[in-house]
Amino acid sequence: MAKQKKETPGRKLVAQNKKARHDYHILDTYECGMVLTGTEVKSLRQGRSSLVDGFVQIDGGEAWLHNAHIPEYTQGTWTNHSARRKRKLLLHRAEIDKLDSKSQETGHTIVPLAIYFKEGRAKVEIALAKGKKEYDKRQTLREKQDTRESNRAIAAARRRQRAKV
Repeated sequence: MAKQKKETPGRKLVAQNKKARHDYHILDTYECGMVLTGTEVKSLRQGRSSLVDGFVQIDGGEAWLHNAHIPEYTQGTWTNHSARRKRKLLLHRAEIDKLDSKSQETGHTIVPLAIYFKEGRAKVEIALAKGKKEYDKRQTLREKQDTRESNRAIAAARRRQRAKV
């Protein structure tokens, strides 16, 4: 049975981008706030969001989250938001400058990893990442499979040992 991850106090996970961890080498992570409308916050509180096609772009000294899907709030009226609009990210100037210079390097990009609530505020975890090649992805899967098999073998040996006693 899989171990349950312990949630940090005051942190409620809304969406996770598992594909990003598979497709990229994560070099550095940052926590940043988002500028949201009221209906976006309500939709996030219902746990509805997707980061699969999302990416971050630095434009005019500001960080913007593109293609993150936050569906329209079902009880919303004509003031509802657009599901895939670009959203401003709140970072310190030094962090934006560092991300901008690093993302200009070949093969580097900025991807969102998770959206969560921390002490009532919506946060995004973004990462500076470098794309994996196909053989890197296969190697990662092979390593995960090997560790899984070794853990199974160890557990089976323990069960056999207990049965003897």
